[in-house]
Amino acid sequence: MSSLAIDGGQTALRLRVLPDGRTSAGPGYRHGADSRAATVAAIRQALAAVRFDGPIDTVALGLTGFPPDPVAALALARDLKVSLQAREVRLTQDVVTTHAGALPDGYGVVVAAGTGLVCLGIGPDGTRRKIDGHGYLFGDAGSAFAIGRAGLVAVQRARDGRGPATALADLELDPVSLYPSPTLVADVAAFAPEVFRHAPADAVAQAIVDQAARDIADTIHAALPGPAVVPVALVGGLFEGAGEQLLEPLRAALSSRAQLTPAAGNSLDGAERLATGPLTPYDDLVVVHR
Repeated sequence: MSSLAIDGGQTALRLRVLPDGRTSAGPGYRHGADSRAATVAAIRQALAAVRFDGPIDTVALGLTGFPPDPVAALALARDLKVSLQAREVRLTQDVVTTHAGALPDGYGVVVAAGTGLVCLGIGPDGTRRKIDGHGYLFGDAGSAFAIGRAGLVAVQRARDGRGPATALADLELDPVSLYPSPTLVADVAAFAPEVFRHAPADAVAQAIVDQAARDIADTIHAALPGPAVVPVALVGGLFEGAGEQLLEPLRAALSSRAQLTPAAGNSLDGAERLATGPLTPYDDLVVVHR
């Protein structure tokens, strides 16, 4: 009998069949009243892509759209169990599966940054601090969305004559045209690479990158457990795409207590860990429905 590991992000959902390791993808998290149905549909699409229709033992999911209300989270786990006909569903936030994949010892801080940004710190005694992950309207400081939005704001300010000149304003795009887009958040985040591309020669773009680094450092500092040196893993498409352009100012802004450590794996690896092994130290962060 097979199990499923699932990483549900804002831009895409990734699925891995266990133990054979086949992977596929589906649509990312959709905001709105039908988000539960959309999550089930995205998983079904990913399953169809790998032509999987066998019996399912355990499904472990880390979702960007994890319901904050315990009753709603249990309802989603129940929907998934019934829809997928699985023996057991283990449902949690995507930052938990990211932490589980990046830090095998279960101790330290992980920052997951892509379209959005969220951070989880776990101390040796099991104490936990989840920082940000408040979404594109009220949080996600330092994320690709935040960088992309700041870049697009700079474009409009420069074109209006309300802000400093920037090469970003020379690009052939109209930020206002993005408003009707059904993928607005992803579209805005997709402008972040342009900010990084122009930053070496453009003071406005570089200031945006530097501010993102400071915002991420603030998030990490808020998550650091205890007084000791703490391993900090950076995971996600933002860090992969930006590389040293973001890491250099981030290192400069970090406390000496934050020891940047290569991630052992990604969030899909963490979902696999939760699907196949014990839930410690994440036990009470995971909704289990049997």
